[in-house]
Amino acid sequence: MPDVTGPYPPGTPCWVDLMVPDQQVALDFYRDLFGWQGEPGPPETGGYAICAMNGKPVAGIMTAMNPDGSTPDPAPPSVWTTYLATDDLDATERAVTANGGKLMMHATDVLTLGRMAVAEDPTGAVFGLWQAKDFIGATVVNEPGSFIWNELNTNDTATASGFYATALGLKAAPMDGAPGYFSLTAGDRTIGGMQALGTLPAPPEGPSNWLTYFSVDDTDSTVDAVIRAGGSVIKPPFDMVAGRMAVVQDPQGGAFAVIDASATEGP
Repeated sequence: MPDVTGPYPPGTPCWVDLMVPDQQVALDFYRDLFGWQGEPGPPETGGYAICAMNGKPVAGIMTAMNPDGSTPDPAPPSVWTTYLATDDLDATERAVTANGGKLMMHATDVLTLGRMAVAEDPTGAVFGLWQAKDFIGATVVNEPGSFIWNELNTNDTATASGFYATALGLKAAPMDGAPGYFSLTAGDRTIGGMQALGTLPAPPEGPSNWLTYFSVDDTDSTVDAVIRAGGSVIKPPFDMVAGRMAVVQDPQGGAFAVIDASATEGP
């Protein structure tokens, strides 16, 4: 589904955004890498930039800042956040806390666009929640330059499975052809994956996290472009069941995956 025209079903990744010390550096990097168009937004949104391809929103980039608008010292790590859709944010917040999760940012209205919150699951992975109003999230996915997959790397797959099933309605099941890998399903649609830390590409000592995969039409040349632009490689390109992928970091340390899934059907 490259174009999204209606609200995302609950539990589905609907948006991703990046928090970095230097927003303009990130905007320039991802413009050159993926062809995104984006610029800092108005003060009432903290300068949040919505990046687009051909006029369609694909991701957000924001400057790391304290709630009072000051600059954090030390700066937090640069990180991509996956947002899961909900049609009742208040109820989802209660479900998160009732099942062992934590709220890092309580429900907040974002103008007339929607309502958001940020939570941490019981294994330590941080994710966002989005209740759409005027803004449903990404309106193009699964095409080169947009996100195609969202993956939970966790230190406890059993605990994570129980949490996401009860709090967000996501069901985990072993994925055929990928030992140790689990699909995450919302309703009858596979919307992401899950694996244990220590499985490629996550280092065994890393914290639980959600990893964003962006679609590309040539994984190797994309990795070369990342390196030329001052980024680094966590996992060099390799072939796997869904295509040819790699895991990289942008120049400010934001980690993400790239995958050429052209020979397979996207999620």
